[in-house]
Amino acid sequence: MVLSRGARWAAGTMTAVCMLLLPGSGAPGGGAPRGRPLPFDVPVEAAADRVATWNLCNPCGGIGHDFGRATDIARSAPQVIGLQEACVRDVEQIRTYLEEVYGLVYRVAYGSVLRNWNRCGGLPWRPGGFGQAILSAAPMTDRVNVAYPDGGSEDRGYLAVTTLVGGRPVRVFNTHLAERRQPQARAGQVRVLAAEVARHDRAIVLGDFNAVPDAPELAPMWPLAPDTDPGCRPATTGADADACPATTDWNLTFDYVFLRGVTPHTQHVRPSAYSDHHLVSTDLNRG
Repeated sequence: MVLSRGARWAAGTMTAVCMLLLPGSGAPGGGAPRGRPLPFDVPVEAAADRVATWNLCNPCGGIGHDFGRATDIARSAPQVIGLQEACVRDVEQIRTYLEEVYGLVYRVAYGSVLRNWNRCGGLPWRPGGFGQAILSAAPMTDRVNVAYPDGGSEDRGYLAVTTLVGGRPVRVFNTHLAERRQPQARAGQVRVLAAEVARHDRAIVLGDFNAVPDAPELAPMWPLAPDTDPGCRPATTGADADACPATTDWNLTFDYVFLRGVTPHTQHVRPSAYSDHHLVSTDLNRG
């Protein structure tokens, strides 16, 4: 059968489209291309002594945001990262990009999630999961998912796992406290969290606390597990508030890496085009 020029052009166009959609073709919804140079200079493996926290700000959404978020995580390549405001399907796509594009393999543990079609899509009778997640390069055990008695305007809680950081076991907590105009709810949440953290000799607490260092509701955390940045302390400790880097686009410090029985080395705060929160990472001292 002989095709006209127009028919041949249409057939060729459809073939090209189909090739783009095949897994491994590099299409946004398919597998990432293999065997090609990495688009960015990133580590080939996770940094064993580095931990991070990041509020992904769903439903900030947008085409290519999951790949952008994966790239931002890959640039830091933490051993463990706590994610807040994360849709389960987005986290799965981020993990795929991290492995197939950057060669970084992370396990995942999910915390308390809301089933919310407006935030995370899905079908009305099967909405997507929304909440917290921990990604770890090492296996995780003893996962605990606790809902706070008072979540404020939205259910909130913490996720805890045991994993390896710097080659040693440590209890890792990831939390997202009540919204910024709900200090009373946050105060109760911090009391619940601090009581559990106090049970462990070595603990790392990651999360979006929706409160600045001087906020009264954070008071139980400071003597228990100070933040990794010495400039980020309540003013009563002599800290210089101007030395505490903002972790949000609106110039407030809401995101923390609290350490108990673990000492920090350096901290980095990296703004991102894919969230109104910055990615906060900390390198820890061994020992």
